[in-house]
Amino acid sequence: MAKNRTEVADIDRSLYDFSYGEEGFERLDAGLTPDIVREISERKNEPAWMLERRLKSLEIYHNTPNPTWGPGIDGLDMDHIVTYVKPNTDQKADWDSVPDDIKNTFERLGIPEAERSYLAGVGAQYDSELVYHNMQDTASKMGIVYSGIEEALHEPKWEALIREKFMTLIPPTDHKFAALHGAVWSGGSFVYVPKGVKLDFPLQSYFRLNAAGAGQFEHTLIIVEDDAYLHFIEGCSAPKYNVANLHAGAVELFVGKRAHLRYSTIENWSKNMYNLNTKRARCEEEGEIEWISGSFGSHVGYLYPMSVLAGRKSRSSFTGITFAGAGQNLDTGCKVVLGAPDTTATVETKSISKGGGISTFRSSIVATPAAEGSAASVSCQSLMLDDISRSDTIPAMDIRAKNVDIGHEATIGRIGDDKVFYLMSRGMSEEEARTMIVNGFANPVSKELPLEYAVEMNNLIKLEMEGAIG
Repeated sequence: MAKNRTEVADIDRSLYDFSYGEEGFERLDAGLTPDIVREISERKNEPAWMLERRLKSLEIYHNTPNPTWGPGIDGLDMDHIVTYVKPNTDQKADWDSVPDDIKNTFERLGIPEAERSYLAGVGAQYDSELVYHNMQDTASKMGIVYSGIEEALHEPKWEALIREKFMTLIPPTDHKFAALHGAVWSGGSFVYVPKGVKLDFPLQSYFRLNAAGAGQFEHTLIIVEDDAYLHFIEGCSAPKYNVANLHAGAVELFVGKRAHLRYSTIENWSKNMYNLNTKRARCEEEGEIEWISGSFGSHVGYLYPMSVLAGRKSRSSFTGITFAGAGQNLDTGCKVVLGAPDTTATVETKSISKGGGISTFRSSIVATPAAEGSAASVSCQSLMLDDISRSDTIPAMDIRAKNVDIGHEATIGRIGDDKVFYLMSRGMSEEEARTMIVNGFANPVSKELPLEYAVEMNNLIKLEMEGAIG
């Protein structure tokens, strides 16, 4: 009797691949025109300076070519992408007041439960707008501000600060989709942690794109003042449609002297999504940024969180994992600029590819002339689960200082038959052996996440084995 060789099944996306209708929602026309940009700004009753920046960003977008360094994005036609979809509700602070279809979405994703169990504050965005936002009194009494960025923009106390910081780490001239974001951004979070304040519990935002043929362009702006500490968690998902969707958000993180910011992300977009997101942090003297990143979804992904170490003895660490299955081309990695003396950076990434999926790790380490005494290490490990998948490593190092220590190592391979045989000799089935090997491979990332998110990540890469051992 013929036996099928054991295979590894794709990630089970049933938790995420559901959607509700758009009854009562408002959609602007598809495409990108000055009139659409003006309407977005008018709906939000923005100050004149923001509209001016939007229109300038739109001009830059139209004059900037598509990126040439990553996977092709020919299937993304902005003439057919709706840049603004307003759900059938305004922002609520009371969960019971959120409409049932939206509430059911986030309950199925576990957001209210996570909030009740251990989060200090939650913001939930549905399509182009925040639909729910709440923060515990404990955090607000500490002077921490956590709100929608649009809400903060209408507060005189914060408008000047937002104007000073907004899209300065990620200028519209950075690349085409940074300019797009600057033109049509909508929703997102604003966080301000005062000097010396250390928040023991994390804040979280969750972005859900429900609408077909639409884009999501949230902007996250976090300012952690000197000697403060914050852990911020970001989650993203969307149902699968047979048309292209786009995510082009932006994250700007300002880390003060001796401050510490931990930024954790689980991105699980559907396989019709183009995820062209930009994230960047700036650290002052002895400040520290920690990136924890899990990328599991999207059809095409460009994601390279960047750390600018601007102050002496500032530090950056990046721990990431990418899973590319059938129909996915995920180009991920990180960038670090060593811009001051005695700075340090560590990068540890894992990637898994199967079913013809393509996983590319792309890193950039820049040591400026001011980086004397700095050190950076990059470690990239890639695991291919079949012979039709692909994994590439593309490191770049620009060293302009003499007294620095920069290192890079990369390994690419498949699950070794010897390891599987060893575990089977100890009583495991082949399915159990392969699952244990892959889970062990991913463990350095999962152990860095809060418990609930580690469980979610492990569920996402849980491997289902089919067929008999052949």
